[in-house]
Amino acid sequence: MQGVPDEDGPDEDGATRKMRFLFGLRSQGVIAPRVLEAMERIDRADFVRGIFAQRAQEDVPLPIGCGQTISQPSVVGLMTQALDPQPRDKVLEVGTGSGYQAAILSLLCRRVYTVDRHRTLVREAESVFRNLGLVNLTAIVGDGSFGLPEQAPFDRILVTAAAEDPPGPLLAQLKTGGIMVLPVGQSDTVQSLIKVTRLQSGYDYEELRPVRFVPLVEGLAAD
Repeated sequence: MQGVPDEDGPDEDGATRKMRFLFGLRSQGVIAPRVLEAMERIDRADFVRGIFAQRAQEDVPLPIGCGQTISQPSVVGLMTQALDPQPRDKVLEVGTGSGYQAAILSLLCRRVYTVDRHRTLVREAESVFRNLGLVNLTAIVGDGSFGLPEQAPFDRILVTAAAEDPPGPLLAQLKTGGIMVLPVGQSDTVQSLIKVTRLQSGYDYEELRPVRFVPLVEGLAAD
């Protein structure tokens, strides 16, 4: 007689895992329909390697190489929701990492430029983008702390590494009315996720929630 499959075991079908994944996102406050739809379409397992791939549907950060991590899905969803990307937007992402966040953004806006200091991670992310047929993504090896002035200004900027303060070059590359979402704080303490809106006369800052990200590092990596 067959045993009853464990709730999280290998016998659970893909549809059930996806439903559980989306329910987990909603329970953490990710409620924007467009964001949930994009996260349903982009499979996190495509961006996780080796033994960690079987944990892709869990709401936990996972190692991806070069000392970096792929953020937990709920944080990706909340950051994307706060960024509020629109279909005609041009978006800059600082910190490509696995490419998971950029892939989700690519379904929500017109154009995504993503920059990372690790050449290995950029190459791997580009390969996944090609396999998924995501053609509105450009991945660049570079120092993201200085943004991408040749493509500025941007409607939205998302930073997936923590700086002590919002970097001046990134603020300058944000359109009036544009939004930037980033973690801010010391690398060895709990940081705050903040939303910055550029106004005609300055910037509005809104603190969203505590988070923990790798630090934003200047310069290119050796890999």
